[in-house]
Amino acid sequence: MGTFIRGKYLQKRDFVNSGYPCIHYGQLYTYYGTSADKTISFVSQEVAEKSSIASKNDLLITLTSENEDDVCKPLAWLGEEDIAVSGHMVIYKHNQNPKYLSYLLQSEQFFIDKRKIAHGTKVIEVKPDNLAKIVVPIPPLDEQERIVAILDSFETLVNDLTAGLPAEIEARRKQYEYYRNKLLTFKKIA
Repeated sequence: MGTFIRGKYLQKRDFVNSGYPCIHYGQLYTYYGTSADKTISFVSQEVAEKSSIASKNDLLITLTSENEDDVCKPLAWLGEEDIAVSGHMVIYKHNQNPKYLSYLLQSEQFFIDKRKIAHGTKVIEVKPDNLAKIVVPIPPLDEQERIVAILDSFETLVNDLTAGLPAEIEARRKQYEYYRNKLLTFKKIA
């Protein structure tokens, strides 16, 4: 279904203020969510040329973590620019919906499967060869897009205070009005 390319070379000490966009594997845990189209870090052209390069719609997956739950954290790269990718991560080149794959790698079934291939005690790792053995459901692209649209809506409500909080406030306001009206409706006694 696709090809894994191991990240290489790039380290945090290589970051510069501007230059070639890049993502370090640790940033997937601390900064990025399900998908991204811009990076927060950059490296020189020389460092980028020694690094693995991800392109639009590639899936980035971490291979190292401090615990089993966090290992294999995915990120769908949606940016127009190619980016340099650090080690401890793979680039998954495929022809599927990248956000569908990113959501899929956050599912309960994937967590069960990745725990079977994760190894280590202090540092948990997954080998790309073992990651490639996990079987995942791949519906047609139009179904993937439908699933992504639904999950994007939920993610916005859960993670975006400007969208989620007003919707929650409005729901609580309606709930309050409903119960206020019920509690303050009295039968007239003749």
